[in-house]
Amino acid sequence: MRPNTQEDSAPPGLADLSLPSRLDRLPDLAYNLWWTWHPQAQRLFSRIDNLLWEHVHHNPVRFLRKVHRPQLNAMSYDRFYLDLYDRVMAEFDEYLTTKETWYASHHPELTNNLVAYISTEYGFHESLPMYAGGLGVLSGDHLKEASDLGMPVVGVGFLYTRGYFRQRVSEDGWQEAMHETMDFASLPVWPVLDQHQSPVVVSVPLPGRDLSARLWRVCVGRCSLFLLDSNVEANSPEDRELTARLYTSELENRISQEIILGIGGVRALRALGRDPAAWHLNEGHSAFALLERCREDVVAGRGFAEAAEIVRASSVFTTHTPVAAGSDEFPLWLMDKFFAPYWPQLGLERDAFLDLGRRQQSWGEVFSMPVLAMRLSGHINAVSELHGIVSRRMWHFLWPNLTEENVPIHHITNGVHIETWLARRMGILFGKYLGADWRRRIDDPEMWESVSKIPEAELWSVRSHLKRKLVAHIRERTREMWLAGGMHPVQAVAEGALLDPYTLTIGFARRFTTYKRPALILSDPDRLLRLINQPNMPVQIIFAGKAHPADEPAKRMLQEVYRVAKRAEVGGRVVFLEDYDIELSRYLVQGVDVWLNTPRRLQEASGTSGQKAALNGVLNFSVLDGWWREAYNGQNGWAIGEDLGANGDPPDPARELQGMYETLENEIVPLYYRRSAEDVPSEWVARIKESIRTLSPQFCTRRMLKEYASEMYLPALTQAGSAPRDTSFSEP
Repeated sequence: MRPNTQEDSAPPGLADLSLPSRLDRLPDLAYNLWWTWHPQAQRLFSRIDNLLWEHVHHNPVRFLRKVHRPQLNAMSYDRFYLDLYDRVMAEFDEYLTTKETWYASHHPELTNNLVAYISTEYGFHESLPMYAGGLGVLSGDHLKEASDLGMPVVGVGFLYTRGYFRQRVSEDGWQEAMHETMDFASLPVWPVLDQHQSPVVVSVPLPGRDLSARLWRVCVGRCSLFLLDSNVEANSPEDRELTARLYTSELENRISQEIILGIGGVRALRALGRDPAAWHLNEGHSAFALLERCREDVVAGRGFAEAAEIVRASSVFTTHTPVAAGSDEFPLWLMDKFFAPYWPQLGLERDAFLDLGRRQQSWGEVFSMPVLAMRLSGHINAVSELHGIVSRRMWHFLWPNLTEENVPIHHITNGVHIETWLARRMGILFGKYLGADWRRRIDDPEMWESVSKIPEAELWSVRSHLKRKLVAHIRERTREMWLAGGMHPVQAVAEGALLDPYTLTIGFARRFTTYKRPALILSDPDRLLRLINQPNMPVQIIFAGKAHPADEPAKRMLQEVYRVAKRAEVGGRVVFLEDYDIELSRYLVQGVDVWLNTPRRLQEASGTSGQKAALNGVLNFSVLDGWWREAYNGQNGWAIGEDLGANGDPPDPARELQGMYETLENEIVPLYYRRSAEDVPSEWVARIKESIRTLSPQFCTRRMLKEYASEMYLPALTQAGSAPRDTSFSEP
């Protein structure tokens, strides 16, 4: 039975506002992230006051708190606005109430079987900064698509007090991290309250004390996301900071965060009366949830072995890390400190408990979160075909009696939520030529064959518009930073003041880390200058991304890129855009001509930024790693280096650089500037059509979630034990 909480009630956050009765449902829309992937819903806010909409960073809750009542009154009498309002609200209501979803029609027997999805970060929109990079954006896209398909998924994560950092780059190119405290009252989140109107709080065991974490709710279409927050008065000042920021480097804070996410996440769903039949852990950060679920069954009277089998049968684990050094691991002394009171509740001795995550490293034994997740999950997947091969090799030691190819790690290649990342103009074009119902058939390759019907002039017109829009946005962004003061004129050039909307534009935007090699294309200065300054065929390169504040090599690499951008001889054609976020990402993946990706081979698990670019008609130019190895067919973009699979020696960087420049100089640049009498690059547009046709249906979350449903969730749901369990907490 579900306890008497108000977690399903309407959000109270704008109850104090007095809105015109004709527009009184705007708060309903503001508090459901459905609006983030429906452009017409966003226009309901921007049409009222576009300058304010931009000023509040596209946050509808903050917008409604700041907009002047006379403006709302005027809109309540504007028949064109009211027509848009009525259409959007009707679509919103139909979306939330319909029973005719893909999941209901294909798996009606399982529509009441809940799947829990636990992730340390979620990237939905720039107005809700709870993400650091690609993992978070994937989590956000996952929940959006689950909502679209009608899958009964509930998310669990953190509501960070200060989120990820804001990035500023000094005149010398050094990254500076700034943290801003978020005003939860101005975000599309609201507290979960009990029947006494008190916050719902769960208790999480930490050394020498119990930490309290309150719960917040976010609506993502049909799905709910519940977020944990330790910033409550009952906690010490130090504990209140544990959910302040993503990915702290201090070990004790890191393990505390992961205990809150895993153990606290399970207890949060229990406190809400949710009893998921399957549990999906997105990376190893949340693996302690598996221990808590085992503890529940042990408390109910089962032995640990039986409890572990029940948990294993109903658990899905997705690994995103192709390099062992990238896994979360804790020294055994730290596990002793944090878990000595906990393992007796599992019916285990110390060594048996540590064996669940024990891993031998060259410097000694550690407790590995991915090892724990794999030992207690019966359904494990990597995020691309090549990553699956690498993962089976990397974790083969966990299954010593199996051959490497039989290690039970499968792969489901990542995809992107098309409705979120597709440019509005491109969506209109698809509706015109792919059919009115194209959005219902996003993962249907046959439907995408109709891309060939799009006249090349129309497609090129949209592509040109998106690049002009990108350049205008960057110029205005730079102007605002200059007006705000503190920016040297040379920095304005380095940050895009001289970008040209008619020049071939290459984009490189992602998390800055050494394996992604952002500076590779800059490592031959003379050839770079010839490339970007070639008469009548210039090239401009846009970089963006954040380095983790503790990653000194990545920050030095970022500085190297920025210093090149400042050089007079590059003429403003190499640019670094600071403070990369989801908004800037949308502009880039929609507006550049070529998406560049240069990871060290076998170190890119999947990647998704190039998938977002591809569906907007941007051509990929990438190392054959991650998803691009599956996608490239010779006509839908370009490859850097050869496909060596999971074998072979690492390619020589100098040879890779040579091949990259040869492809740019001999193929990409001439093809872009080879124009018809109508000034359309016909051969380039043909590649765009091939890219959209082949990549859009295959690398979308619609295909991805259907694969998770059939290959991971359904086996977990049908194999899960159904015996009743006592979920009460026993004190350490």
